[in-house]
Amino acid sequence: MRVARLELTDFRNYEQLQVDFDPGINVLVGPNGQGKTNVVEAVAYLAMFSSHRVATDTALVRAGADRAVIRSMIEHEGRSVGLDVQINPGRANRLQVNRAPVKRVRDAMGLVRAVMFAPEDLGLVKGDPSTRRRFLDQLLVQTSPRYAGVLADYDKTLRQRNSLLRSAAKSLSRDERETLRSTLEVWDSRLVTFGADVMAGRVNVLENIAEPTARAYASVAAARNDVGLAYVPTRIQGARTADEFAAALEETLQEVRAEEYARAVTVVGPHRDEVEMTLNGLPARGYASHGESWSLALALRLASYEVLREGSSGEPVLILDDVFAELDHQRRARLAQFAGDAPGQVLITAAVSGDVPDEVRGVRFSVDSGSVAAVSREK
Repeated sequence: MRVARLELTDFRNYEQLQVDFDPGINVLVGPNGQGKTNVVEAVAYLAMFSSHRVATDTALVRAGADRAVIRSMIEHEGRSVGLDVQINPGRANRLQVNRAPVKRVRDAMGLVRAVMFAPEDLGLVKGDPSTRRRFLDQLLVQTSPRYAGVLADYDKTLRQRNSLLRSAAKSLSRDERETLRSTLEVWDSRLVTFGADVMAGRVNVLENIAEPTARAYASVAAARNDVGLAYVPTRIQGARTADEFAAALEETLQEVRAEEYARAVTVVGPHRDEVEMTLNGLPARGYASHGESWSLALALRLASYEVLREGSSGEPVLILDDVFAELDHQRRARLAQFAGDAPGQVLITAAVSGDVPDEVRGVRFSVDSGSVAAVSREK
């Protein structure tokens, strides 16, 4: 599949933009701050309906506008599909497929599948656990779109449960506490159901990318370091399936009840879990060099690309956002080879044309002051 046309209205720095992409490699070149990343961010948004750069959609809307619109034409298996998103900060976004409204975001998941590698991805190795959890969840949703609903249900349950715990901490009368505790049991059940599903899904995704990550790391780094990936649930051991996680969560919630009342927060569940990454048995977060960390982050993205390719028909879009300049010569050459061999559409951004190795050929766009124009096509 490929994004054939992208139209932006009041998205980031673009008041109006239309760009037609080629099926193969597309390179967007322009000085920093001119909007290269904003273009590929819009493409990635169509895959996840969230941004890799910001937690909320407010920053996606151009200053002075009250909404942003992304329109696209997707080509897949000989047919064209229109996918449009109206981004409404503080309100529900509106989606259309072939101009017909889509009630639930999850129903549009999978129309665009994309893997994006960006400078922020160094946080996959060196950053907080939340970064690694988000990486797993995004891949989980792209491989199994139903998890968009499961994750949304879990987040809602977690917010409600934390609200009840805060109320319980402030309640003075016995009757108030008993009522809150009774209500809390209802949310316990939902937390167990949705949480166990998420945890089992994450385990499955991690198992699927473990071997591709090790292969990609060996290729990118030209080293035989032993790469380890492990899902580490908080206060739970030995569980692998949804039923096992459900039983363990239910038991653990009872064990930590007093602590949760004291802290007024949910202390166990997938929102607190970790993904442990190791190189030669040592934690990558504390021991990996800068180059090793870059190689591992890149390997995780390339492994995601491979998993998405195998999981459904059609090639995902590969997005490389301003990363060639971050890599040394060896890693840059290996990434260039991967991009050149990719059978699907590839979008690359760079501040200067020289950042992109000569062997990466395709259509080149100039990005300047909110305009994007094709300037050459290299075969």
